[in-house]
Amino acid sequence: MRNALAFVLVATAGTAGPAEIAAPKPPPLVTPWTNQVSTTNPLPEYPRPQLTRPDWQSLNGTWQFAGASNLNTPPTGQTLGEEILVPYPIESALSGIMRRQDFSYYRRTFTVPAGWSGRNVQLNFGAVNWQSKVWVNGTLLGTHEGGYDKFSYDITSALRSGSNEIVVGVWNPVETQDIPVGKQRLSRGGIFYTPYSGIWQTVWLEPTNPARITRLDTTPNVAAGGLDLVVQAANAGGQPVTAQVLSGGTVVGSATGTVGASFRVPVPNARLWSPTDPFLYDLRVTLGSGDTVGGYFGMRSLGKAMIGGVLRPTINGKFVFQLGTLDQGYWPDGISTAPTDAALRFDLEQQKALGFNMVRKHIKVENDRWFYWADRLGLMVWQDMPALASGREPSAAGRTRFEKELRAMIDQHKGITSIVQWVPFNEGWGEYDAGRIADLVKSLDPTRMVNHNSGSNCCDSDPDPGNGDVIDDHAYVGPGISRPPTATRFVVNGEYGGLGLRSAGHEWPTSGKFAYEWLPDSNALTNRYVQITSRLVDLMNGNGLSGSVYTEPTDVEEELNGFFTYDRQVQKMDFARVREVNQRVISGALSVNRLASLRVTTPGYTNRYLRHAAGAARTDVISTSSPTTDRQDATFWVRPGLSNASCYSFESRNVPGQFLRHRSYRVYREANTGGTFAADATFCGRPGLSGAGTSLESANLPGYYLRHRNEEVWVDAASGGSFNDDATWAIGAPLWRSGADLTVGQNRSFRVTTAGYDTRYLRHRDGLARTDVITTASAVTDRQDATFTVRTGLADNSCYTFESVNYPGQFLRHAGYRLQKASNDGSAVFAQDATFCGQPPLNGGAGNVSLESINYPGYYWRHYAEAVYIATNGGGNTWDNAASFNADATWNNAGPLG
Repeated sequence: MRNALAFVLVATAGTAGPAEIAAPKPPPLVTPWTNQVSTTNPLPEYPRPQLTRPDWQSLNGTWQFAGASNLNTPPTGQTLGEEILVPYPIESALSGIMRRQDFSYYRRTFTVPAGWSGRNVQLNFGAVNWQSKVWVNGTLLGTHEGGYDKFSYDITSALRSGSNEIVVGVWNPVETQDIPVGKQRLSRGGIFYTPYSGIWQTVWLEPTNPARITRLDTTPNVAAGGLDLVVQAANAGGQPVTAQVLSGGTVVGSATGTVGASFRVPVPNARLWSPTDPFLYDLRVTLGSGDTVGGYFGMRSLGKAMIGGVLRPTINGKFVFQLGTLDQGYWPDGISTAPTDAALRFDLEQQKALGFNMVRKHIKVENDRWFYWADRLGLMVWQDMPALASGREPSAAGRTRFEKELRAMIDQHKGITSIVQWVPFNEGWGEYDAGRIADLVKSLDPTRMVNHNSGSNCCDSDPDPGNGDVIDDHAYVGPGISRPPTATRFVVNGEYGGLGLRSAGHEWPTSGKFAYEWLPDSNALTNRYVQITSRLVDLMNGNGLSGSVYTEPTDVEEELNGFFTYDRQVQKMDFARVREVNQRVISGALSVNRLASLRVTTPGYTNRYLRHAAGAARTDVISTSSPTTDRQDATFWVRPGLSNASCYSFESRNVPGQFLRHRSYRVYREANTGGTFAADATFCGRPGLSGAGTSLESANLPGYYLRHRNEEVWVDAASGGSFNDDATWAIGAPLWRSGADLTVGQNRSFRVTTAGYDTRYLRHRDGLARTDVITTASAVTDRQDATFTVRTGLADNSCYTFESVNYPGQFLRHAGYRLQKASNDGSAVFAQDATFCGQPPLNGGAGNVSLESINYPGYYWRHYAEAVYIATNGGGNTWDNAASFNADATWNNAGPLG
């Protein structure tokens, strides 16, 4: 996309010789691209891939620079005292300034190439933060406010022959004024970062006709077989316009329309853009008066649909789980500006290589080349609006500024194929009129989903107005959601994770390191990531989750949550294992050796579950209030396939050793009888035939799927009608959560099973749970402290709560991970913290049990250094240590001591 014009820095008036070259300063951390930055022509790539012209001239490079007290007296014709490397922000090391300035001036000169004679000249800015004034040869061209949107000036009338002068004045008040600031803070630290002021995206010149195309608004219309196009132009009202769609250099469709009006360009037999096939068409558009530009687009449709009784987002008519990261777009050398285009591309390439198919661009708007790489690589984008400052109500001026920049963000990015969702607010930061704003965004772009407030369950959020397309919860560490999808809004987990690891020599050199949970080493960090991310499958199938966002791709300043260190030098996890679990989530692969229930997805029957009754499989209406036997009959252990370990077998929860198998095409619950049983009882998971959920293909009858009909369950081949729905199952959270039984109402004591410590019992002392050596000869108080009455779980009646025998009304609950005795305060949090599901003993042994937290899945009662915690194997806390974990988390369900 680059032309052959050489960029020459002309001597500045008032100096004796050539201007000095700006020298970047050493950054706190060096990236692999820091030393690749050109000081004469940085970021030389054509900056606007969706509106290209053959002739252009970069103005990136060395400019003169000076701090100022206001923008009222431009230093026209004056030599400024410093040099700055454009387009790196003033605070960055790459700029060569690396300090904070409220007000500043930039100055440089240029000459217009002789070949441009007779054409108008446009001066284009990718972005300047926040307010700018631009003078050319002393003429004020205008004032622009907005830190994230593109703007241009036609400078033709201000030009003179020979050398021309540009002066740019900038002011960035950061959070001292009500302006969209995103994560910038003067008082930076924790989850808030260094400001980025001034010119921070490419500045360039281009020659144009007086009547010129200014923007291409492209909307793929898959259903109509074409591209809906609106050509925006200046000085060209009513002109005809011709558009051609090209594939591999060959024109495949063309049409003629009028400037400012939508018209359709046919795209026959379109190859659809998706994360797995990010195919892009080229576009060539010509005004009747001669201006011609190039561009590109992808053909794809976006929507939402009720699939298997659950509202889901769709791309090209299909549900694809949107698995992404919280991409903040910060760099230790360039702050908001990647040092090179290769660096910009690297972050997205690595996220794609890790198995993600989506990226949430977090309260920042990137340059056009970032979106170009997202389009090319096949990463769906949730685009946030940069937030107003948190913790205060926005002023009238702040609201006006916010909405002006919001409109600009949407208008300028309508043609970005990869953007699938707009997010105007985050966690309520600067939130106001949320319902109106969501409707405004939808009116500006009705083709994409609108998420009115990511993290509307959190922080500064106002009450949820109930509109938009998305319900978005944040859960740290999570993942988790607190609300179900509705008939109009699907559900996502807009932030989870935040797992931290220290990396000596690769950390921002300030104190106050931050993560949501710390892990001791790379292996533990990877294990923990795999553990929590694996839960997404159950949330997708059992709770209707449609997307998730992990915090985050790289560390950012003090925040150490990344897959990479901030300098992009160290991979903090085992990337192969990360990719494997991510691909498993997107594919909806089931978690083996976990309990699950299979729900019908056929419309009108979605309250029915597969269960066994009298040995035969059938479907019945079952809920959490149904009888115990019904719920247990509808709960199965998902096991590795008996005949193929990459597939699945389903073992009865309440009749161990018996599996679902087909016999004469009918499905039964039976014990292994040898012969073809293993193959008959093995089913291979396939993407749901209806577009969501899971279909289960018989391992030994290819093309035959587990299917319900007339309340019975069979393996059938496709037969049309409702078959695809009937043969698609939502495999999710079990109707009966406990995999091991305790007897409600009995008094029990729980003995340690770890070798060398098996004379110790779990007891409460001074309110806290711990283990002590207790025998029948011990004091009565000690024995009573170690005895608990098994009660029905306060939060789920398929699990258990443990009441102290000597403190009636007080129960074991976890708080801050520590197991302790406390009175029931009647809250939902207490009920969940005091509910534990019995599971088969992690370390085996007759009469033993492991007890799993219902609201921290994967966390079990574990004794560690005499204290008792809820712990997870390889987690970030000291008591999560993997050594002897299974034994420490296995308890003998003993008779009562007291």
